[in-house]
Amino acid sequence: MSDLAPDPTEMEALAAGRHRDPFAVLGRHPVGAGQVVVRSFQPRAVRVEAIDRHAGHLLAELERVHPAGLFAGVLPGEAPYLLRIDDGRLRHETEDVYAFGPVLGDFDLHLLAEGRHHDLGRCLGAHVTRHEGIAGVRFAVWAPNAQRVSVVGAFNGWDGRCHPMRLRHGAGVWEVFIPRLAPGTLYKYEILGPHGELLPLKADPVAAATELPPATASVVAAPDWTGWRDAEWMAGRAARQTAASPLAIYEVHALSWIRAEEPGRCGWEILAARLIPYAVAMGFTHLELMPVMEHPFAGSWGYQPLGQFAPTARLGPPEAFARFVDACHQAGLGVILDWVPAHFPNDAHGLIRFDGTPLYEHADPREGFHPDWNTMIYNLGRNEVRGFLIGSALSWLERYHADGLRVDAVAAMLYRDYSRRAGEWIPNRYGGRENLEAIDFLRELSATIAARCPGALLIAEESTAWPGVTAAPADGGLGFDFKWNMGWMHDTLRYMHEDPIHRRYHHDDMTFGMVYAFSERFVLPLSHDEVVYGKGSLLGRMPGDRWQRFANLRAYFAFMWGHPGKKLLFMGGEIGQESEWNHDASVEWERLDDPAHRGVQSLVRDLNHLLAATPALYRRDADAEGFRWVVIDDRAQSVFAWLRFAGPDDPPLLVVCNFTPVPRVGYRLGVPRGGVWREVLNTDAESYGGSGMGNGGLVSAEEAPSHGLPAALTLTLPPLATLILRAD
Repeated sequence: MSDLAPDPTEMEALAAGRHRDPFAVLGRHPVGAGQVVVRSFQPRAVRVEAIDRHAGHLLAELERVHPAGLFAGVLPGEAPYLLRIDDGRLRHETEDVYAFGPVLGDFDLHLLAEGRHHDLGRCLGAHVTRHEGIAGVRFAVWAPNAQRVSVVGAFNGWDGRCHPMRLRHGAGVWEVFIPRLAPGTLYKYEILGPHGELLPLKADPVAAATELPPATASVVAAPDWTGWRDAEWMAGRAARQTAASPLAIYEVHALSWIRAEEPGRCGWEILAARLIPYAVAMGFTHLELMPVMEHPFAGSWGYQPLGQFAPTARLGPPEAFARFVDACHQAGLGVILDWVPAHFPNDAHGLIRFDGTPLYEHADPREGFHPDWNTMIYNLGRNEVRGFLIGSALSWLERYHADGLRVDAVAAMLYRDYSRRAGEWIPNRYGGRENLEAIDFLRELSATIAARCPGALLIAEESTAWPGVTAAPADGGLGFDFKWNMGWMHDTLRYMHEDPIHRRYHHDDMTFGMVYAFSERFVLPLSHDEVVYGKGSLLGRMPGDRWQRFANLRAYFAFMWGHPGKKLLFMGGEIGQESEWNHDASVEWERLDDPAHRGVQSLVRDLNHLLAATPALYRRDADAEGFRWVVIDDRAQSVFAWLRFAGPDDPPLLVVCNFTPVPRVGYRLGVPRGGVWREVLNTDAESYGGSGMGNGGLVSAEEAPSHGLPAALTLTLPPLATLILRAD
């Protein structure tokens, strides 16, 4: 071939967008005698010149050596040059993409291949940077089986021939630096699969920002926001988030907590102004946000994400989300994010068959397809996939200062036969149903977070009796800090749905949770899953007339706050919302014009403040020594009573529930000490919408044994009510 024109086969490959090593042909290459040949593929250009980068004078006009738009010319020496490109309408100058060296170091590539590059969000993806002294954007994407990968966008007419990338063979990563691009640039990857097939344009799996759905392009994000003012919060959060801390979590779907449009403000700014002060005033310690990772289908509520590194564009840019978290911390409010490593949707622009092969998912549908959600299951046996997910988790905890992750659908990850009939699943190497790769992944995840993000929480939504979810990996556990107590939620809601006249036959639903209450560290959830799909709202599931429905709900909330375990309540529950949750509408805030709904809200606020001020209600949540039944077997009257303890210097608490509409006068209960017991909460108080029946705020215990305890109280139990009394 001549100095200017490469071999015709290579020229045809460049023109067709099928050359696997464009850097070997394009850019600057020495040709001897102190000269270099410069080749550039510009399919829309009518004229291409090389000019001196500093002086601006013409070095050479490049000759068109292929009709598809390959230009070439000889330049003297190693002088830095720019390309001046004229498309017949506009003329612009830019550095030559193919004159730059690699952008990723060998150590990065080594860690990527091993799945140990835990700063994945800063390595792969699109990043505004300076490379070899020039400002632009570097792109990197894992696609080991592709024949060619190109970055496409409006900047190159979405033409995959213009910016094919360099393959770093050892890691299967493609990379390129494109000068003069800026934050806000839309882009995707155009990929030729292993057999040369052109795939649907793919969004960047590690994009830090995305286009507003239903559009699907990735967006070059601005550099990370640096205005954090939460150093004091971050330094002290570990002490606020232990098993001995008072946690009251408000679960929120950020897109529907309130639907308000205000000119000049994005969704995160509106939520910062309204949600944060509301949650603080209500006494919640944490917000738990349903997935804010970008997701194509709004009706999935975020549980089918594709942007595992990108906050949804529906609520604003990434820096707005960072400012929201910072504002939460300034207000003393923690932020837990729902995170989904179990599966991903099969949208063509996403991860499915990303490089033309089952890259992120399993090849066999018995392992790689989830029948419940019509989604794909991550192949956790691949180092790079594990690294991708752990990198995502760390990105939310480190880049956005999240205080914890609630891991969705852990049970679906742990069992190979989850939701599958015989013959529809593949046993593990020992012939069992346990997913050994998922177990290893979860242990690696918990260990990595503990090491990198001290004090951050890892919470499992795990609906089975898998042992040791919150035990340390060294002890054979998975390493979570807490586990959602799904069994408690289902049992107690089933009991509350019964007419009080029938509750005596379902008494064990309220007590069974204590059989295993200290086998794990639990969160008691009343979550979004219990107020959708025709289940009705919490209030709507309560039996009886209107007064009884509200009384039941109030009694149930106090039962929950008095029970061992951290608390979680989904938005709308705290005001006794009438309708089940609708993700296309706001919480029914107009209900607060009704005193009955305001009463429920006041009760939840008082329960949260009582929890925070009363060590007996939280300090020994995970310790059997902090709990004692007083009345467990009064089925006939549907009464339950128990004691909560903290330390020797903290007064014990007595919780008494009457789940019938019949008042109980003269009800005798054993307590651990005589003297005055103060009624610190009564769900039948008039201020909450109750009848006002109770014990006048104080009651004296006599020194007479009862229920195996040295003293006794004689109480009036209001109808459908819970009392909490503290020894003075």
